[in-house]
Amino acid sequence: MTAVELLEGLATTRAIRRYRDEPIPDDDLATILFAATRAPTGSNRQNFRFLALTDGPLAGEAKSLLGTSFRAGWNAKRSSDGYGWGSGIDDDSPKARMARSMQHFVDHFERTPVVILPCIRSRHHSLIDGASIYPACQNLLLAARALGYGGVLTGWHKPVEAELRDLLGIPDEIEVAATIPLGKPVGHHGPVRRRPLAELVFDDRWGRAAPWAVDPEGTRFTSAGPPGQTDRGDLTGSQGHDRRR
Repeated sequence: MTAVELLEGLATTRAIRRYRDEPIPDDDLATILFAATRAPTGSNRQNFRFLALTDGPLAGEAKSLLGTSFRAGWNAKRSSDGYGWGSGIDDDSPKARMARSMQHFVDHFERTPVVILPCIRSRHHSLIDGASIYPACQNLLLAARALGYGGVLTGWHKPVEAELRDLLGIPDEIEVAATIPLGKPVGHHGPVRRRPLAELVFDDRWGRAAPWAVDPEGTRFTSAGPPGQTDRGDLTGSQGHDRRR
């Protein structure tokens, strides 16, 4: 298998939530986790650990706990985000397609070939700790993409984290930073859709457009997320509020 080129991987590593009923061979799983552990950490402490749930008896129990939590999380999100009305009732809309993907994901969670729990010994108990674990998570997802697998970074383990700790023997001082399901995709990777670069990158000061921030030709954009606004709290940083430019 030929691995994808790095920049192509960065632009095409989509969130994959549908997996074939195929295990990930040990050699491939080791390669994916090797890439994850090459990520930087503060002072090179390497204070992360990765707990892989494959097909063992405890893994089955953990996946069952997580499946219950994920279904509850999706039910709440589906209601709060209005997936049952507006464009969500149009079967061909992006919102409806997302809803179908999410429903399949949570309904079949227990059959996910591999679930990775990225863990970290927290030192600051703040967002700063993320700098020593989330780069490793992205490395993991990129390596999976390169080898023909896919996954998604999630946080719906939190409601059952106490049960997971008891079941899997995770020490109290170790934080479970995420849940990453992995498997061979049903479907394929492809170019991700994001907001235009000009909405996300500023030059010299907050809200000032960067004239060099131009998307590559052929880039496709998302319609997801809140619409652009001009108030001072808007993260799009529209120049409409930049009174000193």
